[in-house]
Amino acid sequence: MNYEIIVIDISSTIETQNVVIEEFPKVKLLPFKDNIGYTKGVNEGIKASSGEYFLILNPDVIPLKGSVERMLDYIKNHKEVGLIGPRLLNFDGSKQDSCFRFYTPLTILCRRTFLGKMPFGRSVLNRFLMKDEDLTKITDVDWLMGSAVMASKKAIQKVGLMDEFLFLYFSDVDWPKRFWENGYKVIYFPEAQMYHYHPRDSKGHLGVLDLIFKKEARWHTKDALKYFHKAGFFKTTR
Repeated sequence: MNYEIIVIDISSTIETQNVVIEEFPKVKLLPFKDNIGYTKGVNEGIKASSGEYFLILNPDVIPLKGSVERMLDYIKNHKEVGLIGPRLLNFDGSKQDSCFRFYTPLTILCRRTFLGKMPFGRSVLNRFLMKDEDLTKITDVDWLMGSAVMASKKAIQKVGLMDEFLFLYFSDVDWPKRFWENGYKVIYFPEAQMYHYHPRDSKGHLGVLDLIFKKEARWHTKDALKYFHKAGFFKTTR
């Protein structure tokens, strides 16, 4: 297949630029001096692309042989699909959670506090993680982890780019929501598999105290509040 590779290099240095320029001369490099965040980085890559389909990959993702081709074949032959994501694997081969139902504020509370260890909290999180679905099969899902997704240009032209109001987190929740709202399906596609190193930078071991000691946790919470506000959770009737 014909393809192009675009590297979005945030907080770029001359050393990383030289590696790409010297070792991978066919790659299009877009260096940014500042940390522009995941969301704007994805948007800049899409705007610089010329293809009909976009594969968005984090730098810590390694596709298994044939996975990209299988995803492309599926989305090409299912015009109702606007966004598709593979089965993500840890490096020991175990399955990684990468498709979900939409967040509620209760989901966040259960994930960041002791409630998640209680029977009620576990039930909330199991539903969020789609534990009641057979995820060995191709499945309609609410949203996909943004580490590895493929979208069609036609769908994005209708849906729009990611919302840069969300700096790092929740743009990969908001975007699929908008795909659904615009009549496109979001598909979990386990016939394609990719390794993903997923440290979950926003989650430490201190519960709500992570908000004090981890900047990633603060970013996550700030973007969560923005997302819920946009989604209407905090709107009041006047």
